[in-house]
Amino acid sequence: MKLITHLAAAALAGGLAFGAYADNDSAEAAKHSAKMEYKAAVEQAEANYKAAKEHCKTLSGNDKDVCMKQAKADYTKAKADAKAQKSETKAEADKTEDKMEAEYKVAKEKCDALSGDAKDACVAQAKQRYQQ
Repeated sequence: MKLITHLAAAALAGGLAFGAYADNDSAEAAKHSAKMEYKAAVEQAEANYKAAKEHCKTLSGNDKDVCMKQAKADYTKAKADAKAQKSETKAEADKTEDKMEAEYKVAKEKCDALSGDAKDACVAQAKQRYQQ
């Protein structure tokens, strides 16, 4: 009977998605990458803005005023794009985490069909795969 219980636990655990490891790690990597990409995009926007302002200084009158307004507008748009991209990446990472939590709940529920050591092993494996 114990062998059957262990086999059932292994079968249930085997049904847990192997890709869970990659999904959880990729969610964290995506968040880190999003921060780094955002920082780089803002730094690039600032450098472009500074260069544009220098160019505008060579102009005079209304041309200079228009140039400065355009440089500021381009800077603002670049920062907004960077922020939007960061938000999209974070939302994608949050989605992955939500999916992992949902899969963990399903896996844990499957473990409820077991008892004793087999159930404990099943729950431990579910936690290992879906939670960190």
